Amino acid sequence: MWGVQFISEGNTKHNPSIPDGALLDFGFQLYLSDGTEWTNSGGRAPSTQNFCEGVWGQTGFNAYELNHFAFSYDATSGAYQGPVNSKEQLTLSPSGDSFSGTFTIDIYDTKGNHVDHLAGNITGTRITVDTLPTPQP
Repeated sequence: MWGVQFISEGNTKHNPSIPDGALLDFGFQLYLSDGTEWTNSGGRAPSTQNFCEGVWGQTGFNAYELNHFAFSYDATSGAYQGPVNSKEQLTLSPSGDSFSGTFTIDIYDTKGNHVDHLAGNITGTRITVDTLPTPQP
């Protein structure tokens, strides 16, 4: 289990502009030995969908990739807005206590049209039985 942060990088031309270094999301990720993954997003309200799942695989020494899917809902009406696909390229630290890497998030409407793209850097810190809660943004 990991505490993660998604930091904006290269989204300054996004509408609206998102500065480099801005926190896009944070939460918990759980990687299971069968190659599946769960994320609990702290940056998304439950009404818009804050749990999602993916699949991961090892691509090299301490290198991993994740292909992750979510559903998105309108916070006011509850209407389904479409799927979201996040991809991550991660490198595990030699100690195994943290990882870092890059991510992309692609957002689609209900007809499958690509409507948005975000990118940035992700960091993760391993959570153990001794980990204490830390304040989140």
